[in-house]
Amino acid sequence: MSKLFKTVGWSVGSNVYEVNIRQYTNEGTFEAFKAHLPRLKEMGVGILWFMPITPISLKERLGSLGSYYACSSYVDINPEYGDLNDFKVLVDEAHQLGFKVIIDWVANHTGWDHEWTIYNPEYYVKDAKGNFTEKNGWRDVIDLNYQSFEMRQEMINAMRFWVNEFNIDGFRCDMAHLVPLDFWMDARNQCDSIKDLYWLAECEDVAYHDVFDTTYSWNFMQTTEKVVKNQASISDLYNILHGYSQYPEGCTKLFFTSNHDENSWNGTEYEKYNNLAESFAVFTCTWSRSMPLIYSGQETANKHRLSFFDKDEIKWSKKPKLSEFYKSLLVLHKTKSISIGETFILPTNNSKVISFLRKFEKEVVLVILNLSDDNKIHHQVHHEWLKGTFYNVFSGLEYSFNTNEEFELMANDYMVYQTI
Repeated sequence: MSKLFKTVGWSVGSNVYEVNIRQYTNEGTFEAFKAHLPRLKEMGVGILWFMPITPISLKERLGSLGSYYACSSYVDINPEYGDLNDFKVLVDEAHQLGFKVIIDWVANHTGWDHEWTIYNPEYYVKDAKGNFTEKNGWRDVIDLNYQSFEMRQEMINAMRFWVNEFNIDGFRCDMAHLVPLDFWMDARNQCDSIKDLYWLAECEDVAYHDVFDTTYSWNFMQTTEKVVKNQASISDLYNILHGYSQYPEGCTKLFFTSNHDENSWNGTEYEKYNNLAESFAVFTCTWSRSMPLIYSGQETANKHRLSFFDKDEIKWSKKPKLSEFYKSLLVLHKTKSISIGETFILPTNNSKVISFLRKFEKEVVLVILNLSDDNKIHHQVHHEWLKGTFYNVFSGLEYSFNTNEEFELMANDYMVYQTI
């Protein structure tokens, strides 16, 4: 089975970098963020996902600045970040550097003082008393009424505005599963009629791949946390991954160790994974059907939970600690062995070791992860693909392999070798 919409070619082998404009710089503006574009380009970033750029409602606002996801208009810019022209300039400059740009789209709800509450109150769900309401426990937003054809079309018109006027390249759709699938079908048809776009859904319902190119891998990420806490096994991870492998042809899963929700509410990747944070990052960039995600500041080895409703600036150094680490992974992810190659899971006599091969034609990648604190684990690999000259993608050192090799793993170790 294949998906209904063809995925844009430029997304194959690419990656997503989530931009939190508010916390990215002291100024928290589009203009200030532009200075980071060359650095991100050098790091290998492909797709820039901007968290919601729309203005934030004042009524029922949480914290001093409010939630990015409680908008007061779908066709304007949060004045904290700049204005419409500032965003257009940023998109143009990003395109000139080779980036693709997608924006966060919040279709399930708006803030309490969205302009539609005044001019089109019928666009909203009402409670028994006729008041605006919300059913997920988020008190700063109110739910939209998808029984209204007029609201649906106005929503799509707003999405088309950003494609037509700013030449964006796609959408990351917030809580996509809370919105009827047939709406997304209409939205993609109408928006893709302008240009072919990339569609990323925050959901894990395989049915939504009828519309979306990529969906989240929440189940996998949550199970990795359990593995670290000895509440789940690597076999549990493989079972989830097998389920993903049954998705329609052409679909990808968003793999991540952090994002805006995880960082602020559940903890940084170091809180979740301790010394395994980098190992799981390696996995996100090397597994099949993966669209890896990096959140703002992960390249600094950020160990701070960023405030969600208030200013909390990311602390940058001149050369972020993990820039080269992520660059190595993102360059590797672009190769055909990773982006479209075959996968072979290697047997292991240790329940805490993940090992697999990726291959496309003569190009082979070997990945070994020690998900334990045990030192000097000996892991044997025997496979016909493991033959020839390989190099360690992090150290650059070359090795000659001849189908049967033994590797010694230190605690929390990760090894990635690629054919030359």
